[in-house]
Amino acid sequence: MRTALRSQLHAALDMLEAAVRACPMRHWTDPSYHNAFWHIAYHALFYTHLYVQRDEASFVPWPNHRGESQFLGPLPWPPHRPPRVGAPYSREEILEYAALVHIEVETRLLEADLDAAESGFAWLPFGKLELLLYTLRHVQHHAGQLIDRVRNDAGVGVEWVGMTSV
Repeated sequence: MRTALRSQLHAALDMLEAAVRACPMRHWTDPSYHNAFWHIAYHALFYTHLYVQRDEASFVPWPNHRGESQFLGPLPWPPHRPPRVGAPYSREEILEYAALVHIEVETRLLEADLDAAESGFAWLPFGKLELLLYTLRHVQHHAGQLIDRVRNDAGVGVEWVGMTSV
């Protein structure tokens, strides 16, 4: 199970990275979308990085993390205001963060207690194994969203990654 999770999380991250590389710069901050391309990529990486940790207290944000850039919509706590996102991350910064998240996936999955009854995150009321499946679905959801954007807006396809060797 652990090997399959690692392989599939890396494959999903590889697809997200491929979409980031394929995105024409004119679409990187395109204001015609509610969430810019870079912002969705950052969001997916942030939450993958967070959810592979043992628990919320163990999480150390990426050193380049800015403000509330991880949120795509209103803050989840009152007063539910829009996030303070700030300047866009560059493609290079997103790819740098993706490389760190790959390392975190590799490291944290080796030590993860897949039988733990708690996710380690109070807002996610399920066990660790389900948290990792949830995380896999989350990153692939946003990778698919960005891949579709690249295909429709730029006519560029992104190759499917079925698995990675771990």
